[in-house]
Parts: sequence; C-alpha cells; structure tokens
Amino acid sequence: MLSATIREDFPILSQRMNGKPLTYLDSAATSQKPQRVIDALVRYYREYNANVHRGIYKIAEQATQAYEASRVKVAAFINAPRPEELIFTRSTTEAINLVAYAWGRANVRAGDEIILTEMEHHSNLVPWQLLAAERQARLRFVPFDEQGMLQLHEFDRLLTDRTRLVALTHQSNVLGTINPIREIAAKAHAAGAKVLVDGAQSAPHMSVDVQALGADFFAFSAHKMCGPTGAGALWARYDILDAMPPFQGGGEMIMLVHLDKTTYKDPPYKFEAGTPNIADCIVWGEAVDYLKAIGMQAIRDHEQRLTVYAMRRLGEIPGLRLFGPESPMRRGGALSFELDVAHPHDVAQVLDQDGIAVRAGHHCAQPLHRALGVSATTRASLYLYNTEADIDTLVAGLYTVRNLFSPKTATAPKP
Repeated sequence: MLSATIREDFPILSQRMNGKPLTYLDSAATSQKPQRVIDALVRYYREYNANVHRGIYKIAEQATQAYEASRVKVAAFINAPRPEELIFTRSTTEAINLVAYAWGRANVRAGDEIILTEMEHHSNLVPWQLLAAERQARLRFVPFDEQGMLQLHEFDRLLTDRTRLVALTHQSNVLGTINPIREIAAKAHAAGAKVLVDGAQSAPHMSVDVQALGADFFAFSAHKMCGPTGAGALWARYDILDAMPPFQGGGEMIMLVHLDKTTYKDPPYKFEAGTPNIADCIVWGEAVDYLKAIGMQAIRDHEQRLTVYAMRRLGEIPGLRLFGPESPMRRGGALSFELDVAHPHDVAQVLDQDGIAVRAGHHCAQPLHRALGVSATTRASLYLYNTEADIDTLVAGLYTVRNLFSPKTATAPKP
C-alpha cells in the first residue's frame, strides 16, 4: 500500500461533509489535486502571467519556457518519441474531435469503416457518428461478454480492408476493463488501419508507453491525473500529424498569412490556434512530477490491492451486482454496481448524507448500459489517495441504503 500520508497532500480530503469526513470515490470523473499543484497554479498567476510564444519581455519568456517544459514532461510521461508529437487541447474529448475533424475528413471516404466498441464513452462515439454521417462511412462495434471483456473473435470478423480506423478505450470508465491494445493495434495495422486510444482512464492509473502499445493516436486529460481541469492532450505519430490539415485556424498556428492563402507551422503548433490554456497546461507538468515521484507502478499496485478488497467487501452486500471483470489483473478501480432495492440516484443521495461521493447514472456510456440491461449504475472509483477505510465506509453506507429502502430485510455490515 502507498503511504497513508499521501492523503495529507490533498487539502480537500480534510473536509467534512454533512458532519462526516469526506470519502471521495469519484476519481474516474475527476481526481483531487495535491497542494503542490494548487500552489503551482497560483504561482503562475501571481508571478509570470503572460501570453506564450509572443512576448520578448522576461515574464513572457518565463511563461513560454514553462509551457514548453510541461509539454516535454507530459510527452515523456507516455513515452512519446518526441515532444513535438504532443498537442495541448482542452480535454480528451477535444483531442478525439481533433482527430475526427482533421485526420478523419482527410482520410475517411464513402464506404469506409470505423471499428469502435460497445463500451465507449460518448466522447469516443459521437465524433465518429458525426464523421460517418458526413462521409457516408460505416461504424462497426465490438461487443463485450458477461465479464466485460471484448469479444476479440468479433473484432477479427469486423476488421477488413475497408477499415480505416480502430478507436477504443484503454480502460473502461464503467466496467474498469483494461483492453489488450497492443494485440488489437497489431491486427489493425496488418489490415492497414490506424488506431486511436482513449487513455482518459488509463494514463492516471498505470504506466503508459504509446510506442509499446502500438497506437497511432492517444488522447488523455490532466484533471483525471491530479492536474487541473481544462487541459488535455493528443499524442500522434509525427508523420501523421505532419500530413494532417489544421483543426482550427487563427493566430499562432501560422507561418505566413496573405489575404488569399496561409502557410502553417509544423506540429504541434499547427494544431494550437489562438491563446492556449497556458496556466493549466503548465501546471499539468507539476502533476506529472508528483505522480512520477510516487511511481506509476506503485500507484497501479496500490489500486489493484484496493480493488481486490473492494470487490470482496461489495460481494458481501445482499442484492448487489457488480459489473466488469472478476480478475483485478484485467481491470482498474472503477467499480460500477446496482443494488436491488434502490435506484442508483437514490443510492448516491443517501451515501452523500454520510459524506461519501460516488457517481450515479449512465456515466456518458448509454450504449454500454443498454448492453448490460440496466439504465444506470452507481460507480465508486479509486485512486492513489483512497484506503481500505474508504471502502469500509462505502460498504457501511450501502447497508444503510439497503435498510432504508428495504427495512423488512434489514442487514448489518460484517465487521
């Protein structure tokens, strides 16, 4: 287990909610921020707030240096071959839309096919629906089995010479499933297709090596990995970026502008039009330093142990159905479940009265929930600052829910 003192790095966790200690179990939605990240954000605005790449005065140069230093850190965090392959965006969502708009419009034609999975977040579904409708392309979907694992024999059947792109999540935000990206990418490349990986749920929780994965595009966000909101990134192989047209037009992404034509800068600047989210991109580098100091393998090991404990404790609760793989080696710490006596929204509201923060709903994955045969789930998601005590508090809270909605079958939590 990671040191319990890690919790002290996160000031929000010292709060009390409804008179109870805050038990934060919604890191799949957004992570909490350590004090050093908060301090770095304040320091930027207090000491060197200026636009980047433009001013030649001291604080403007300082801001530019910090911004580009963060790009280097974030690129290295996923083992990108070169920092110029990392484009700063506002979010994972914007990074995926960038690919759909710029690469997709230039490469997808009528009759082409894009393979997705039935477990995708809407951010890795809706952009491809829009592109397919515009280009008269076809979307194909890989289903998952009762364990929440992709049915790879179906992927093999769907993959043809018409496939232009395979886009899938690295780790499901609902099921916790960790998908075999390397195996899928190798097959996709053999068929001549590119591979986009939604890494929003994997980059915060495990070591990611985009070169080893074999991905062509990898999208992820700062706010799920102890960084600020409003900063995300797209990594892509340089030759792909170099051939892609711009995503947006405006200042900073240009080389020369005439009234009738424009030439563009090289990547990544070709895709970063206008004033970027300077502060949050800079501070993302501080979050990367924080995670690297702890060690991504240590974080993964900690979460696996907690997931084993949580699955055992949740399994003790009558009428609770947990979704996703049974093996903690094949899943992350996103634990989605239904309780037979109450709707997920009611579960979340009752837990909130005890200071327990969980997510309830379809988690921006409506097709996934339809495949499960449920309209919504309750999700508890773990991160490096969670402990077994948090899980015990959750379990006690779920017994409270059960007894409140089904008093005739009242039960008590096991010690």
